Amino acid sequence: MDQIVLTGLVALAGVLAGAVNTLAGGGTLLVYPALLAFGLPPLGANVTSLIGLTPGYVGGVYAYRTELAGEKRRLPALIPASVLGAIAGAILLLVTPGETFEAVIPFLVLLSSLLLLAQPWLQRRLVPAAGEAGPARAEESVTSPLTVVSVFLASIYRSYFSAGVGVLLLALLGATIHANFQRINALKNALSLFIVVTGVAIYAFSAHVDWLAVLVLLPSSALGGVLGGRLARRLNPDALRYAVCGLGIVLAVVLFL
Repeated sequence: MDQIVLTGLVALAGVLAGAVNTLAGGGTLLVYPALLAFGLPPLGANVTSLIGLTPGYVGGVYAYRTELAGEKRRLPALIPASVLGAIAGAILLLVTPGETFEAVIPFLVLLSSLLLLAQPWLQRRLVPAAGEAGPARAEESVTSPLTVVSVFLASIYRSYFSAGVGVLLLALLGATIHANFQRINALKNALSLFIVVTGVAIYAFSAHVDWLAVLVLLPSSALGGVLGGRLARRLNPDALRYAVCGLGIVLAVVLFL
């Protein structure tokens, strides 16, 4: 295939991935095969996609800045967990073979989708105190250790191989935090940005990065992140939850094949 066509394919995948990552996660599954077609080996495609999709997360956080303004009490506890998890995941990717971890990814994506579907029930079970405090106090509840541990583990996954991690983060945050879905989605976008930036700081010094592909992905994923954020904030929370669940199940099926 002509190199110009392949470059255009990578750019289009970047726009779509930036939007999908803001909405639910899973944008890597769009960019990863495009980078393989571009001529990159699997590990190079994985690392290059993580770096190239970074602006999409910036755009998503900017689009959700209103919702994030109400989450300032949670972020100081969750950001360190996401950064430490990202460091662990990046080191794990660089020093160990990925076959074993990639084998369990479909199961993780499917599990996270089912968790997200059961989010309302899980909230009542896992954070009953927040539910009894009423809507106003529930939104301001203190972050639990379970949430911090969940974010840490999801960050390891995200930094190692990111497919479907947006669904996983949404499910874990929704199960352990009593807040509306748009606020949880805003938290997911902010934490994803910290995870990605941490991974970039480590992977940028490796020999696996294709910087030409990165230069194509940087502006295209930024555009997609802004477009995805605008669309997500206009959707009904329940409709968005079910749409994310559907996407997660599709991602799992693709990974199983």
